Amino acid sequence: MRIYDIILKKRDGDSNTKEEIRTLIEGYVKGEVPDYQISAWLMAVFFNHMTPKECSDLTEVILNSGEKIDLSSIKGIKVDKHSTGGVGDKVTLVLGPIVASLGLTFAKLSGRGLGHTGGTIDKLESIPGFKTTLEKEEFFSIVNNIGIAVAGQTANIAPADKKLYALRDVTATVDEISLIASSIMGKKLAIGSDIIVLDVKTGSGAFMKKLEDARKLAKAMLDIGKRHGRKMSAVVSDMNQPLGNMVGNALEVREAIETLKGEGPKDLLELTVAIAERMAILSGIVDGESARKMIYETITSGQALKKFEEFVEAQGGNPEVVDKPEQILPASQYKFTVESPQKGFIKSIDAQEIGISAMVLGAGREKKGDKIDPAVGIEILKKVGERVEAGEPLAVIYTNDVNRYEYARKRLLEAYSFSMDEVPKLELIHEIF
Repeated sequence: MRIYDIILKKRDGDSNTKEEIRTLIEGYVKGEVPDYQISAWLMAVFFNHMTPKECSDLTEVILNSGEKIDLSSIKGIKVDKHSTGGVGDKVTLVLGPIVASLGLTFAKLSGRGLGHTGGTIDKLESIPGFKTTLEKEEFFSIVNNIGIAVAGQTANIAPADKKLYALRDVTATVDEISLIASSIMGKKLAIGSDIIVLDVKTGSGAFMKKLEDARKLAKAMLDIGKRHGRKMSAVVSDMNQPLGNMVGNALEVREAIETLKGEGPKDLLELTVAIAERMAILSGIVDGESARKMIYETITSGQALKKFEEFVEAQGGNPEVVDKPEQILPASQYKFTVESPQKGFIKSIDAQEIGISAMVLGAGREKKGDKIDPAVGIEILKKVGERVEAGEPLAVIYTNDVNRYEYARKRLLEAYSFSMDEVPKLELIHEIF
């Protein structure tokens, strides 16, 4: 079949068959179909979208383009979680030990941060000695022994997605929901988990700025998962302000440990519990009424914290980080308090601006290959709906380079808006599918 005809069909609003999509994408990966023809097809998809079946077919081609990780040799019910990315999102660090304590198996491959969004692998690597590059046999062994392991994503998974995303990035076709859904699910389905729970974020710090778009993306990914025989759920959560109080790698690890001790921020705990609850219910180990109670018991009993300690030690990290995080985790040389410029109520916090402020300090990457400083970041002291006086501490900036402080402070203050009238606190969980 001619590539021209495949593009023409999509341009005119018709659906491509699975064979047409396979011919197009496999040809591109092999170098037989040029960039300009794939670009034309991507733009046709951007304007005409894809049907659920086309979405599922593209996902299948993406996941079959590279290595698949068969988890059948791992004991128990394998659960996985995916977040669409946000600021201060350290849910995986809290969630994994909780669900492993419930008897589920948390075998996860995670990514690094890019731009204003953080990455789980960078956060874990701020723990001295923690190893995220694991051979497959080592990964399987750790999971079978303690029920949890988190490693960096292998370059061999879904190579078609990497090529497509690079092209989408330069052709203004990144934010098409059907392409986003296929991209995410192509990587998720390549890992043989039994259950996948999605955290689809919406708001100023999220990729999906509008709630309706986040809902559409959640539904599209759930449809793909269903068509591929996976048990799935999606939580649509708010990212109109950072999650928790800490933004920055070692700072977020410290906050995750506090949360496992029952002393962390309420919003981080609320979202983590909601995701863990979906995993427990979908696994069949507990009914809906008992799930939440069991989850809180793993925290209050210290089981989840103990599991985190085992997890850190199993992957080469210093387990003393649980009891002495301030001494074990890297700390910044300088610490500056940012004061509120006026009194009133916090009306909004632009989470993306906070993420960029942290990136400026060295907590994130503007481009792949940038070096991360694990010690730096931002602590949010006041969140939306809280009252503040002029001159009262608003946030704390942690840095190792005083020359970066002023610009980070400027962007941080620009992220805040104020109101003299009382402002309601933000709803964290918008919907669960």
